[in-house]
Amino acid sequence: MTQYLDFEKPLAEIEGKAEELRALARANEEMDITEEAKALDTKAAALLEELYSDLTPWRKCQVARHPERPHCKDYIEALFTEFTPLAGDRNFADDLAVMGGLARFNDQPVMVIGHEKGNDTKSRIERNFGMARPEGYRKAVRLLELAGRFGLPVVTLVDTPGAYPGKGAEERGQSEAIARSTEKCLQIGVPLVSVIIGEGGSGGAVAFATANRVAMLEHSVYSVITPEGCASILWKDSEKMREAAEAMRLTASDLKKLGVTDRIIPEPKGGAHRDAEKTIEAVGGAITEMLKELDGKDGKALIADRRRKYLDIGGKGLAA
Repeated sequence: MTQYLDFEKPLAEIEGKAEELRALARANEEMDITEEAKALDTKAAALLEELYSDLTPWRKCQVARHPERPHCKDYIEALFTEFTPLAGDRNFADDLAVMGGLARFNDQPVMVIGHEKGNDTKSRIERNFGMARPEGYRKAVRLLELAGRFGLPVVTLVDTPGAYPGKGAEERGQSEAIARSTEKCLQIGVPLVSVIIGEGGSGGAVAFATANRVAMLEHSVYSVITPEGCASILWKDSEKMREAAEAMRLTASDLKKLGVTDRIIPEPKGGAHRDAEKTIEAVGGAITEMLKELDGKDGKALIADRRRKYLDIGGKGLAA
């Protein structure tokens, strides 16, 4: 069953009634509920269209965090072939919040790296809800170096609330690991493309998304901190997350205007979780186009292109 968000409660009621009617019809073959169910389906479709026609930034945050959205593992299984996972940072441990390895994309050898949140209680705990520790970023640095050495394009899939803020992570150099990963993204002389598939939170996202081309799914978000964290700092009240989300300009449309992201990938009506297959296909198309844009550029040109992209951020505002 679909998990409904707070603002989708009216939709849940209508779709629930339609399902109840169909359940009654399955139990009693003589009952004909075709017209009633069709009317409810039409009403639900119209309401879904209305709800998603103009989502507020906070509602986009909720959609970006939906537990049924396709995750990194889903994209890798659907879009990449011959995926060979590479584990460990060769220093401390393997961080399961970060998955990556060698694969083929459209039969082209690539390195793919991403945050994985997990899809049930057990896997979410194992994956630490997509919040990487220092060893996760150091694993990413190792894979980026490997890609640079063998001339492999890199694809990163970003979906994290942020880097893990625990005491142990800080003791093992969390900020240094994030900085090293960001630095390595800027240094490698191979095409680097990134897609924000859900949450792009804080330095944990920047460490993977410092790319030549950055795409965002329509209802994904990308920001320096979560709205709740921002509200806690500015107003000492995490319940003001709606106001924070509005002020932070974290939606794909705002970030496209600001030059932070290069393209927006449309989602099915109702969000990626309502049609995962279509969403994954759209992301695959965007990755193909971004890699094609970078094809033929040498290492120096790719590095210069990447650095220029980030030096130019902030050069134009929303009014430009």
